[in-house]
Amino acid sequence: MNHRFHTTAKRAAFVMAALPLAVHAQSNEQNPVATSADADLNPVVVTAALAPRTANESLSSVTVLDEATFRRQDPVSITDLFRGQPGVDVSSNGSFGKNSSVYIRGTGSSQNVLLIDGIRLRSATSGGAAWSYLDPRMFDRAEIVRGPRGSLYGADAIGGVIQLFTPDGEEEGPQPRISVGGGSFNTQRLSAGISGQEGGTRYSFAGSHFATDGQPIRRDGDDKGYDNTSALARVSHTFDSGAEMGVLALRARGNNEYDGGENDFVQQVAGVYGELPLTDYWRSRITLSESRDESDNFADSGDSVFNTKVHTARWENTFTSGAHELVAGAEYSQDKVDSSIDYDETSRSNAAVFSQALLDFSPVILQASLRFDDNESYGEEVTGSLGVGYELDSYHTLRANYGTAFNAPTYNQLYYPGFGNPDLEAETSETLEVGARGQYAHWFWDAALYQTDIDNLITGQGIQSNVPTSRIRGAELSSGVEIADWTLAAALTYTDPENRLTGHRLQNRATQSVRVDIDRELGDWSLGGSWIAQNHRYRDAQNDDRLSGYGLVNLRAGWQFAPLWSARVTVENALDQDYITTRSFDGADYINAGRAGFLSVHFGQ
Repeated sequence: MNHRFHTTAKRAAFVMAALPLAVHAQSNEQNPVATSADADLNPVVVTAALAPRTANESLSSVTVLDEATFRRQDPVSITDLFRGQPGVDVSSNGSFGKNSSVYIRGTGSSQNVLLIDGIRLRSATSGGAAWSYLDPRMFDRAEIVRGPRGSLYGADAIGGVIQLFTPDGEEEGPQPRISVGGGSFNTQRLSAGISGQEGGTRYSFAGSHFATDGQPIRRDGDDKGYDNTSALARVSHTFDSGAEMGVLALRARGNNEYDGGENDFVQQVAGVYGELPLTDYWRSRITLSESRDESDNFADSGDSVFNTKVHTARWENTFTSGAHELVAGAEYSQDKVDSSIDYDETSRSNAAVFSQALLDFSPVILQASLRFDDNESYGEEVTGSLGVGYELDSYHTLRANYGTAFNAPTYNQLYYPGFGNPDLEAETSETLEVGARGQYAHWFWDAALYQTDIDNLITGQGIQSNVPTSRIRGAELSSGVEIADWTLAAALTYTDPENRLTGHRLQNRATQSVRVDIDRELGDWSLGGSWIAQNHRYRDAQNDDRLSGYGLVNLRAGWQFAPLWSARVTVENALDQDYITTRSFDGADYINAGRAGFLSVHFGQ
């Protein structure tokens, strides 16, 4: 696989390098600055800087998956959208609701932050988010920000932040939508929703149900089923004064069968916010939120309960002066754990203050942020970042960033019997990144080089321990084109995650990946496909247990057969690749689904 991967990666790099040349002639004849019709090539992002900025203005390595991408790819799992994106790696204990981990720039799930409409969702016991329990049909946008954001979001944002957005009802009048589908493994998918805007009120309500018999996750094993019922309610109102209030509730509940048992789960976020323009230059926003990660497990080894609640109060103030902007605020959060495991601690609180300056001295752009956290369990931490951008011309922007972050030990890492270590220290990191972006009317390219140094990385398959020093180096190259009826996106990623004490690669990380997405509109029809390839990874810290690399081909087709009516067919793993991304502790492979086909019929915009 290694030789084949290098060959295909070189070819993909050549294709990506040639994309700008292929469309240069057409772009040269037109306005080089992206028009509103091509705004999705230079989208506005809010996650990178707590404020709306276009991708090239954000001074960040950012990937946006928009509503059209969600609709075209119609994924079974949200992680199917992330796999192979620039700097992103995914491993899973099988398909259909099985435990998944999302790595950003070589950092694990507990070293990254997941936000849903600004509300953080994670398990305080395991540290990571339960990605596999999030139904992609509840969302219409994702922002993947790579690089440390500890100075904006606090603990765990070492590798980056992923934010998922629910529909906010921007269309005038009610817009209903219904989707019915199914396919391989006796899979059934149903969803319905309505959203819209009446006066100053925006609303979005939706529900979905997913059920499958699943497939074995061990060779010669039994099918492992999964079902998920999700509901969303989101309402906001903007007053004549410019003040705004809103509420959000998203809940997923279901059952998941795994190797050795099953569990009933709940994933939930709920929040209320109010935003007030105090002056023409000062807006103040208060958000109160709760997130839940709950799991009742019924296993051969014994039953267990892991329930996490996180309550957060966040106050943000945005001050503007011409092209400059200052954000300052405070945050208080409290984790609570209710578990059948006898943890030494069952709650901890964190208080923080933060600030950020966004300064535009065109062609020079400066961004600086600072945050102070005081946690009752692990003490005080100060994180900061500094970014500098330079606009060479209307096409090209150079950027350089330096940032620090930290990751607090989880309850499992500290206290879980036979696993935890109460003497663990928090992980701390420093990251330096340089990058460049070319932004044109119908295409863009983005390149980045970075190095992250982590002190006290927490690792271990048994008792947890701190690795004194780790280093992650990497390079990313991505490009996108929208021209005529074609939409193309390509990404190349190289990551070198090394334990500096042993010289071995950090476990569960691939070092090379490529992803290419191609879609074509043909009148009422659409055709597309994705190719995702990754090289090998190691399951153990000693790099003796090697997992082979793989290549996946996913195909899709759509048909608009009547006004507001469409049908879509997707074929996942079309070449029936036998691939694994992790193994169990006893050395058995966790296998992923082979070739699988799905058909769905949709009504609505």
